[in-house]
Amino acid sequence: MSASRSKSRASADATAEGNGYHHGALRASLLAVAAAMLEAGGIPALTLRGVSRAAGVSHAAPAHHFGDLTGLLSELAGSGFVQLRDKFDAAMAAAGADGAARLTAMGKAYVGFARAHPGLFALMFRSESLDMCRPVLRDAVAEVREALRRAAGEGAPGEGAPGKSAPSGEALARSVALWSLVHGFAVLLIDDRLRGALATLPQGADADTLLDAVLDITSVAGPHRAAK
Repeated sequence: MSASRSKSRASADATAEGNGYHHGALRASLLAVAAAMLEAGGIPALTLRGVSRAAGVSHAAPAHHFGDLTGLLSELAGSGFVQLRDKFDAAMAAAGADGAARLTAMGKAYVGFARAHPGLFALMFRSESLDMCRPVLRDAVAEVREALRRAAGEGAPGEGAPGKSAPSGEALARSVALWSLVHGFAVLLIDDRLRGALATLPQGADADTLLDAVLDITSVAGPHRAAK
């Protein structure tokens, strides 16, 4: 390690200690600050200096933990996919053993996450801003994809108990269909493209009502669902 880099690291660590952080807490704090800035101003609002200033640490601290802005954005997107995976797990556990119900719950969890974190959701799919080779991001994306594939397999007719996947080709097609459906709905919703459709709903109905209807009339969960 060069003398200048060693000095920069020492400065970042000293500033962190002066603000009451230890190594792990500082990293988490920087990500939390970056997430708040992202939701407030979008990707253009994020800079390493801005994050360090908001966190009350030296300008060297974010670079010490993430390398550069791409590294910070990639780690932040990775944390988003981890949160999404956790939302999937909770939604599917609450839905019980029925495959179609679990698939619907996952779709609703996906849209709910996008509505709650629109800035983070947008970043997670901005590949040009991310380093997909970073382990935190790569592994979290793989886990979300596997959760979608597994849920799609469980929702297929005749596939048995949860945990058993449909044949790989069918499971892949179903997971892509589900992802396409809920991702498209989420983007339309957070971009305010569904205002006209929502205005025509009966009194008391809302975006959740519309999503329920969309999921109910699709055949992603199999012909048995579409024929209900």
